[in-house]
Amino acid sequence: MRKLWWFLIISLSIGGSVFATPSQSILAPFDISRPLPYFIADGKGKKGFTTTDMGLARWALAGAQIEAGRYEEAIAIYRRLYWLRPRFDEIAKRAPAVAAELFDTGANMGPAVATTFLQRALTALNRNGRDYRDLVPDGRVGPATLAALDAFLTTRGSVGEAILLRAIEALQGERYLRLAERRPANETFLYGWLANRIG
Repeated sequence: MRKLWWFLIISLSIGGSVFATPSQSILAPFDISRPLPYFIADGKGKKGFTTTDMGLARWALAGAQIEAGRYEEAIAIYRRLYWLRPRFDEIAKRAPAVAAELFDTGANMGPAVATTFLQRALTALNRNGRDYRDLVPDGRVGPATLAALDAFLTTRGSVGEAILLRAIEALQGERYLRLAERRPANETFLYGWLANRIG
C-alpha cells in the first residue's frame, strides 16, 4: 500500500489526477468501489477481518461506498484533506520525498501528527539553533516551518532530505511502539504497522 502514496504524490504535486478512470489507475488493484477489509482486535479476544467504509467515506461521502463514477471525487478528497489543507504541497516544492512521507503518515495518523514529526525532526537537526531557530511543534506548516526546512536543505544539501526522512520515520515508528505499549490490543497490529508504514 505504501507505493500507492508515492504515485498519488507525484500526481498531486503536478496538480493533476492520477489517471482518467479507475480501471487505468494505480488504485485499480485496491478496488476502492467496495468497503475496505481491515483486521480487528477488540481487546476482549475477538479477532478477525471485517469491512469498513471509513477513510474517504467518513470525511465526505457519509458512509456511502465509493462507486466507480465517484473515483475523481475520492481523489479530490484525499488531495484536499491530506495534501492541500496541511500545506504538504509547499513541502513538495522543497523536498518531494519528505512530502510523500508526510502525506502517507498524515492519511494514517492525521496531518497534524505528520507535521509535528517534521517539526520535531527539524528542531533536533538544527545544531542547537546554529542553523535556524527551534520550531514549536504545533502541527501546522507555516512560514517558520518552511523557513527551517529551507535552511536545513541549504545547510545539509541533497543528502539532507534522506536524513530528514529517516528522522520522520523514526518518530513514526516510535509512536507505533508507544501505541502498542499503552494498549496491549495494539500489539496485534504492530508488526504490520512497522512492515507496511515505515520505509
